[in-house]
Amino acid sequence: MLSVRAIARVASSRTVYQTSNFSAVTKCIPFYSASRSHPASRPILKQISHFSVSSISRSKKAGGDEDLVAKLQSEIDLENDIKEDSSQPQSIKDYLSNSPFSITDIPGQEDVTLKRTYGDEKIQITFSIADLNMDPDPEFNDRAFGDEEEEGNEESNEQKTPEESEEEPALPNRLNIIVEKPNHGALLIDAAVQDAVVMIENVFHYPDAAHAYAKSPEKLHERQDLYVGPPFGNLDEDLQVLFERYLDERGINSALALFVPDYIDAKEQKEYVRWLENVKKFVKA
Repeated sequence: MLSVRAIARVASSRTVYQTSNFSAVTKCIPFYSASRSHPASRPILKQISHFSVSSISRSKKAGGDEDLVAKLQSEIDLENDIKEDSSQPQSIKDYLSNSPFSITDIPGQEDVTLKRTYGDEKIQITFSIADLNMDPDPEFNDRAFGDEEEEGNEESNEQKTPEESEEEPALPNRLNIIVEKPNHGALLIDAAVQDAVVMIENVFHYPDAAHAYAKSPEKLHERQDLYVGPPFGNLDEDLQVLFERYLDERGINSALALFVPDYIDAKEQKEYVRWLENVKKFVKA
């Protein structure tokens, strides 16, 4: 069923369309003299006054632009107030001052990179603020059940005691870890951090380190047919524990697992404000 807002939009568009057609039809109407002998038996253009739809459209657009700019500025002010009220988490300051990793964070880009050397190894860790926009439970994303879920949540919240109404567990943040050795290729480790824990998902080995860093279609295609190892969960449990120790010795530990989600939150807030400001400038231009 169409909503009232949708019906209003359709009615408005039809009215403008009909008005525009009427204006186009009535611009020129031929008028013939009743006397055949009249020298001006040619069509006489009868002037009919009409209004301009384009001028109204321009005025409405301008008004809409002003409203949009005002709302964008309101959002910017709100985000800046939040930023002033909440300083950078102490975990971020502590980690950046004590960590062996150097950080690369380019404004306007989603990915953040940490790099360090460990002996003759080059270690690179990449994470992204895009994780915040991922649907944690896509199986229940059907809008048709939205009302039922909302009612169920209300009943559930009423039954919970204050002690039971704790915050939901944090979403995992994915890590792309590359450990490279000269002339020995590289390990590509897919992992995630959640609740101060680093969880390994896959460990791949590439004899050619370029395949671990692959981003071009050619390199990605080349590594598709390579056997890079079994699923991590299929490994012997002792072997899994030793891989976790392997990462821990290289600084990929609980301190990193605390740092990443805090940094993602802070960066996402900065990028959101930057996006608001850029869109506002575009609309005003």
